Parts: sequence; structure tokens; C-alpha cells
Amino acid sequence: MTKRESDFVVIKMVQGEIIAQVMKTHLESEGIPVLLQSETLGTVLGLFVDGLGAVKILVPQEFAEEAKLIIEEDTSSD
Repeated sequence: MTKRESDFVVIKMVQGEIIAQVMKTHLESEGIPVLLQSETLGTVLGLFVDGLGAVKILVPQEFAEEAKLIIEEDTSSD
């Protein structure tokens, strides 16, 4: 069954595409589907002010708790 975007929930917001891509890769390596959402203007201009440059990390609802734990482990080990 294909997941619809409406089945996904935001589990974290991060500043910058690179951080989001690293988290996405880790979650996908754990078998969790991931979508990233960001403001195009922030990405194009490289701005990280007042939400510009923020990237939302979304996963299917049924993976949300597991994904949050994985992300929390990643950020606490830094």
C-alpha cells in the first residue's frame, strides 16, 4: 500500500537541508519512510532566520514514536 502525504506526521524541525538529509538517511536505513518539507526561499537564499531554512521531517504515523527515539539518540550523542 502506498503512503499518502496526509498519513505522515512531523516528528522534528531542523535548521538546514544538510542536517535534515542526514536524519532522513538514518531513518531510512532503519526502514522508516521519510518526507522532508522546507520553504524554497530559505533553501535558495541559504537563510536560517525566522523559520526560513527550517526543514520538517515527516514519517508515517505508525513510525512516529520509533523515529523520535532514533532522532533523540542521534542528537543526544552529539
